[in-house]
Amino acid sequence: MAKELKELTPRSENYSQWYQDLVIKADLAENSAVRGCMVIKPYGYAIWEKMQRILDDKFKETGHVNAYFPLLIPKSFLSKEAEHVEGFAKECAVVTHYRLKTNHDGTGVVVDPEAKLEEELIIRPTSETIIWNTYRNWIQSYRDLPILCNQWANVMRWEMRTRLFLRTAEFLWQEGHTAHATREEAEAEAKKMQGVYADFAENYMAMPVVRGVKSESERFAGALDTYTIEAMMQDGKALQAGTSHFLGQNFGKAFDVTFVDKEGKTDYAWATSWGVSTRLIGALIMSHSDDNGLVLPPHLAPIQVVIIPIYRNEEQLNQIRAKVEGIVANLKKLNISVKFDDADNRKPGWKFANYELKGVPVRLAMGGRDLENNTIEVMRRDTLEKETVPCDGIETYVQNLLEDIQKNIFQKALKRREERTITVDTYEEFKEKIEQGYFIMAHWDGTPETEERVKNETKATIRCLPLEGDMTPGKCMVTGKPSARRVLFARAY
Repeated sequence: MAKELKELTPRSENYSQWYQDLVIKADLAENSAVRGCMVIKPYGYAIWEKMQRILDDKFKETGHVNAYFPLLIPKSFLSKEAEHVEGFAKECAVVTHYRLKTNHDGTGVVVDPEAKLEEELIIRPTSETIIWNTYRNWIQSYRDLPILCNQWANVMRWEMRTRLFLRTAEFLWQEGHTAHATREEAEAEAKKMQGVYADFAENYMAMPVVRGVKSESERFAGALDTYTIEAMMQDGKALQAGTSHFLGQNFGKAFDVTFVDKEGKTDYAWATSWGVSTRLIGALIMSHSDDNGLVLPPHLAPIQVVIIPIYRNEEQLNQIRAKVEGIVANLKKLNISVKFDDADNRKPGWKFANYELKGVPVRLAMGGRDLENNTIEVMRRDTLEKETVPCDGIETYVQNLLEDIQKNIFQKALKRREERTITVDTYEEFKEKIEQGYFIMAHWDGTPETEERVKNETKATIRCLPLEGDMTPGKCMVTGKPSARRVLFARAY
């Protein structure tokens, strides 16, 4: 067993430490010299690149185009939409000067006091303000609508308590910003993008999600409605995996973005915004991985198949190379990413443990006896099951196995969520079950006061009002007041 695995904290002992250990040991990311920021290492970034490619294709299939907007936002822009500035004011990093100079004693550089900006600039926490100020120049008539833009970017939110991928001061994401002629069109857009995110989470991340609408106090700052997808991690906590916001005409009015409609009347443009970030990598880790390391769904694994030779001498290695060469070529023809690791600086046992740690879905191993028998050993990462199969037809076998692993990982996560989602009618039972890590469907009287009380007393929040589920009216578990429907409560990351 490789040294890395021996140092991986078991989930049952300390789930949070297990996560931190795994991110570091699997070479996904590390803390940087800047407090609260991270370095995404090549293997971690390779996962993000696969996510990007798939999502980018989905955005373009739904009519969106990519653009890029400035990193720096004039402070006055954030003042134009009251809820928006209130929501982000405490997280903003502010640029006040534009020049450094050498210290008079020669010890380094200092901020030049003569280079103070007339107006401070905010490093974007999100880009609604700078984008809607720009849209004002692009929109005059209904013929200019809709605008369906997305940008891939970094943002800065000054977080004090950070955790790699899940919550960092700077993170990578995509943010879609669309403008529409009607309310109906904008609402349909927001719901559609929630569906795109849910499809990606379930069919690529193998992570089942609950689709729903946020309560008023949990909405995005400046939104009329926030549509969310919520996923359950292995410890029973929820993770908000993606959000899509219907912004109404708030930003159209704040930045005076008007257009002349088909009847010749002037109206404000309707808006949406939507985004997912590198926290999806954290979700991927916590949804599927185990005490041996990462478990990556094949659809997102940077390396889907690794082939490891086991040999006594150089002659035998060359024979294995010749045999494996065709397998590698054929797997690549099937668009399967494969690595033949014949490096001689590590023993096969170390390689086995390392690729297990990194979550490579399928491992193939070939030794001298396999050469004689025209066979190859296959191990699947999700179950750690091994079998020896004929080399003939191995490519189709592996292709089918990868799809089976993808489905199995999803079904395992779905079963976990179903087993740990319960219906509760009393506040006493709620307090007991929330401690045990459940998703809880319970009645709520719809008031922010009751929502805040539950949060303060139990650390649980309303994750969403599910789009599907029990819509039967009842009584609030806390106050006994009438409740229109059950909502989803959970503790969350």
